[in-house]
Amino acid sequence: MATAVEPSSVPSTPGQTLSLPIASLLGAIYVCAALAIVFYLIPVTWAQYVTPSLANRPADYLFWFIAECAVLVTLVWFGGKIAGDAPRGVHGGIFLMISAAITIFFLARAFAMNIEGPAGMAIGGLVVVGLAYLALRFFAGPTGKRWMVALEEQGWFSSHQYKRSLGVKVRRLTILGILLVGGSGAWSLYINGLVPTQMLLAMPFGIQPIPLMNGFLLSIGAKVVVLVLIIAVTLWIGFRSVNVPDFAEFLIATEAEMNKVSWSTRKRLAQDTVVVLITTLLMTLFLLAVDLFWGWLLSRNTVGVLPARPTSADKGAQVQQEQKW
Repeated sequence: MATAVEPSSVPSTPGQTLSLPIASLLGAIYVCAALAIVFYLIPVTWAQYVTPSLANRPADYLFWFIAECAVLVTLVWFGGKIAGDAPRGVHGGIFLMISAAITIFFLARAFAMNIEGPAGMAIGGLVVVGLAYLALRFFAGPTGKRWMVALEEQGWFSSHQYKRSLGVKVRRLTILGILLVGGSGAWSLYINGLVPTQMLLAMPFGIQPIPLMNGFLLSIGAKVVVLVLIIAVTLWIGFRSVNVPDFAEFLIATEAEMNKVSWSTRKRLAQDTVVVLITTLLMTLFLLAVDLFWGWLLSRNTVGVLPARPTSADKGAQVQQEQKW
């Protein structure tokens, strides 16, 4: 005997992904924890347990660099694994949330350091609560989600190259220009001594300053670490900026137009240069002659437009008059 089975009105789904704000928040926490491991935990642990047992300084630096790279690659791989099928825009959301947290922290710190006592604590707390509420509204709303998706679609957090075979020359020159700007800034900081030897973050309410570098990084030196970070960030910005779709299309079109230009030969360029120089010289001589002629003509007593030029006798009389005075 056959029985009818009523189909379920709720479709079965293999699993639901997290919403974009929640996934971005969890990703931001993971990224901050990974940065703490790479830039704090490993350097401090290395300085306490590994460096004393290594008498060779270059070997110490080499092994530390290898360990840092291995841990960093592992954290990146593990983060990609646990992310799974993350919603589109999660990388942009992570960046925006970390940026918002840093902004809130420094704004509250600025208010608290400029206003002492309980009033400073109250105002700092109100600033934190107010900005956190605005950030929550922003990330939970459609505007924040649109910003997250747009930031990720521009490719700032991906190694993918947009139309890599087109506009190669102009892209390389653009990257070189960005590197020159970043390198000049890093060199200026180094030459002028604007990077302190030990970076401490002052805190309000009598809290001890927070060292931004500890352990092995401190032994390397804040100047070296900061300069390396500036160059690395500049290199990444240069590489990714030429792969942003809109800007990449502009560079590709620029190279296409440059390829249409008919460049002169070396011989023709030399001939044109000689013609330009001779023409400039002749025009200079002509204008000089015209200026001298009209100056002579208009300064004549019969014309009287310009004052007459003093003669040598007039100059001698003027000198004698000045000597009398």
